[in-house]
Amino acid sequence: MDHVLELSTRVSGEQRAVEVAASLKFLQPVSRQMVHRAAVAEVFVTDAFPMGDDRYLVAAQWPRDHALYHPDASGLTDPLLLTETVRQALVYLAHEYYEIPLDYRFIGCDTDFEITDPEALLVGDAPLHVVLDARWSWVDNKPPRRFGMRLEVVVTVAGRECGRGSLRVFAVDERRYGLLRWRGAGDRADDGGQGNKGTVVTRMPTTAVGRLRAKDCVLGRTDTGEWRLLFDLKHAVLFDHPGDHIPLMVTLEGFRQLGHHLVGHRPGVPEGSVLSTLRMDCLAFAELDEPVLLDVEEQNSPSDRPGTTRLHVTALQRNSAIATAAMVWAPPSHLDAPDDTRSLAGAGRA
Repeated sequence: MDHVLELSTRVSGEQRAVEVAASLKFLQPVSRQMVHRAAVAEVFVTDAFPMGDDRYLVAAQWPRDHALYHPDASGLTDPLLLTETVRQALVYLAHEYYEIPLDYRFIGCDTDFEITDPEALLVGDAPLHVVLDARWSWVDNKPPRRFGMRLEVVVTVAGRECGRGSLRVFAVDERRYGLLRWRGAGDRADDGGQGNKGTVVTRMPTTAVGRLRAKDCVLGRTDTGEWRLLFDLKHAVLFDHPGDHIPLMVTLEGFRQLGHHLVGHRPGVPEGSVLSTLRMDCLAFAELDEPVLLDVEEQNSPSDRPGTTRLHVTALQRNSAIATAAMVWAPPSHLDAPDDTRSLAGAGRA
């Protein structure tokens, strides 16, 4: 009897979720200050509804095209739009429902996503209306000076589940934020991540990293063969507002571009392979005036589908890891994997 009651409760709860999802609004974005964006055009969250027990349905509209997060050649939505939307959803819920002050600094700890049904994210003749079934939890929470939180989401488009993601951050007031910084950032100079040690760094061509505009490329290579994270503080999307360190999304873009280049230029990997899974851990602040090196190794498994590539990337500054990412690049699901796919394991560091 208890099992029947539990099942009935779950079914009625899901029916309510479907009804709420159908009533969410996609007419206009939420206030930009509620998601920490300076430009209205960069706000994707449009609505949210509390379901009780720290569960929320969050609506977002993804554009058919975007200066940075544009669809790939096959028309699939950029997966990093999911990470940015989860970030915006967490910040919005923090301010709107948990009364975390607007002037608190949010510091990323880790984030991940998995695209389970990429065909649901094909760009059509209208913007995608995305619903995040989001669950909030407190992690290492020490209010009122430090709030620790995680948001885990299941992603649906037109009622079709197509992915999942999460983000963990902590938020602190201005005073505590200043104490966390390992040295003052007020008078820092920036050279776009190239360093002032006489090293020659060449920015990769846009076609090699899956971007359309030269200024969107954040990947460079030195004359000694090292991969470097490059950046431009005037970039309207990656540096939407001033800051004293390299944002999480900039480092994430560097990881993605490096993966795109390596996967797209290796024999045996199907053309158009997509970034299907990613987990990123942030270990320290990435400073603006020190070069960031990207070290990568392949970690393939014999059980992987043919054509799948697993990469582990570490971002290093002053010989210390500041962030790591594990990525899975998978063949497009609408293509058959080639019979002659060869393992990339043991290929060593690039």
